[in-house]
Amino acid sequence: MSGGEAVDTAIKLARGHTGRPGVVSAIGAYHGHTGFALPAGHEQYSKPFEPLVPGYTQVPFGDLEALDRAVDDSTACILFETIPATLGIVLPPEDFFAGVRTLCDERGALMICDEVQTALGRCGSYWGIDAYGVTPDIISAKGLSGGMYPMSAVLYSDRLNQFLHENPFIHISTFGGPELGCRVTMKVLEILGRPGFLEHVADMAAVFEKGFAELKEKHPDLLVETRQKGLFMGLKMKNEMCGPLMTVAGMRNGIFTVYANNDNSVSQIIPALIIQKSEALEVLERLDAMLAWVEGTLGEFDAG
Repeated sequence: MSGGEAVDTAIKLARGHTGRPGVVSAIGAYHGHTGFALPAGHEQYSKPFEPLVPGYTQVPFGDLEALDRAVDDSTACILFETIPATLGIVLPPEDFFAGVRTLCDERGALMICDEVQTALGRCGSYWGIDAYGVTPDIISAKGLSGGMYPMSAVLYSDRLNQFLHENPFIHISTFGGPELGCRVTMKVLEILGRPGFLEHVADMAAVFEKGFAELKEKHPDLLVETRQKGLFMGLKMKNEMCGPLMTVAGMRNGIFTVYANNDNSVSQIIPALIIQKSEALEVLERLDAMLAWVEGTLGEFDAG
């Protein structure tokens, strides 16, 4: 099952459980290319396929006031990426998800966290949402096998079981629950739970945090902001030419980095969780060279 299918399943469960149609998500979000997930994301992915599944509303990510206005008694769920990656590794205000939880509880909607990119230690905690001290009703996740096998899942509160128990064949998957994938996933979860694993992620995150501060000092005219939660990181630069240029610079310096598709000024830095300090320092050294190359290239454009 893909990440989009996991989000589809989460939305179906929310609608089935509540009997409501409404889905509220973030402007500029990305939740996949499948049917129920598609209208929750940016229109660049969905516009060619209209008319879409109805009932969707979008608000600015992190804006509780806008969310308050959008959620009513027709809302089945509020769906957010814990940290929207395609929007540019945008960190939410620290109290945002607590506010989302309160709105859901008050108005009978379900809280869904799309953790396709933020789960399993990436943000320094088991689930990315753990860092904000909130428990959602549903989590959609992918990458459960550490990249060894295509595995995603939907986790949900026990109180949502009734709908699926009453409708046991309403959602099935031909290739769901493959034996090999499940065995690999169990090993990944065992590794994640080993003493010291998340502590190592925190240690490496601290190395990058210090290094990013130094990069910002060295490249103040180019590097506008550094964004980081654990080893989920982004470098926001001064304009939308910079992200693609950083990808080219990475190819020249042995670093694979992609830019955020809905904000091309942000270069995503998402290393392996088992990265060692010497490797992290090497990445930072190469990022320095990459930023210098981007600065020089932009200077040539300006001069031309």
